[in-house]
Amino acid sequence: MFKSLMKFSLAALPLAAATLASAGQLSTDARSAIPREVQQLVVIDYRAMQNSRIAMQLRDHLMPPDLRQFDEALRKSGMNENHDVEQLAFALFRPQANNSEDLLTVGIAQGQFSMDEIIGNIRKQHLKPTLLRGNKIYPMTRAGMVLCFVDPSTMVFGLKEAVVKALDARDGVSANIMRNSSMMDAMRSVDSEPLWSILDNKGTQIVMKSVLGEAGSVADYSAVRKRLEASWYSMNFQHGVKFDLTIVTGDTIAAATVSSLLSAAMLVRKMSGSEAEKEALEATTVSSNSGKLLVHFAANDSKFGSLLQSSLFKNVVR
Repeated sequence: MFKSLMKFSLAALPLAAATLASAGQLSTDARSAIPREVQQLVVIDYRAMQNSRIAMQLRDHLMPPDLRQFDEALRKSGMNENHDVEQLAFALFRPQANNSEDLLTVGIAQGQFSMDEIIGNIRKQHLKPTLLRGNKIYPMTRAGMVLCFVDPSTMVFGLKEAVVKALDARDGVSANIMRNSSMMDAMRSVDSEPLWSILDNKGTQIVMKSVLGEAGSVADYSAVRKRLEASWYSMNFQHGVKFDLTIVTGDTIAAATVSSLLSAAMLVRKMSGSEAEKEALEATTVSSNSGKLLVHFAANDSKFGSLLQSSLFKNVVR
């Protein structure tokens, strides 16, 4: 899985507000650039994040080291992160159907972009684009990071292989996420939140295995593992931090079983975890209802800041 919160620097261009998606939601162009075989999608309302000190700490704390070079490349282009980014999305996907081991990550940024300025700065570095069905793919660094503007307010970025696969999905060469009914249903449950993520069955199984720890090895979990159909989580930064996770199991018994295992794992954590983890677990509720496992957590900014350093949080928000 990938730690999907990172910062970007981009330049501003006045555009009509109607061209931008609403908070936390992806435009049709952005969705079409996400391959159908997506394992996890994370979407960030960047404006909402900027308005919260603890949210920005979260972003900086979890920025993946392997994507820092993209951020640095944008900074060298003289772009300003405080003006034009509206939404950031990261998709971890399988480039080939039924291949759950081979994964790529692609990023999508929505906002108000000065395309001429960005492209001009790239050209000053003597970096030339390649053409793919009319799409101009610009190299950002000599280490493989590239970007492509699919429209004036949507940019796809990442390693070239991932960007090419995303453009294939957008251009109809391969299927995109809008033909994945399970993930689209999950998206509709959370896409009004400032930070949200959806996971398919494989992604859900990996997260639950990590969260459960030793409890994930018991026979009860092995029996229900394949019943984990999908999951989604959201975070809200108004009046502290709220985290809600929903896991779809398909039946009441499986949801109750996973709920019991997670509760047991929380008790183990309470005995061995740090003080920040113990406080976090006290503020967490676990329940099941209609075939779904529901997890809710709430804390003030100070307590959540301490939790950022814990392994427990890293295992949940990946």
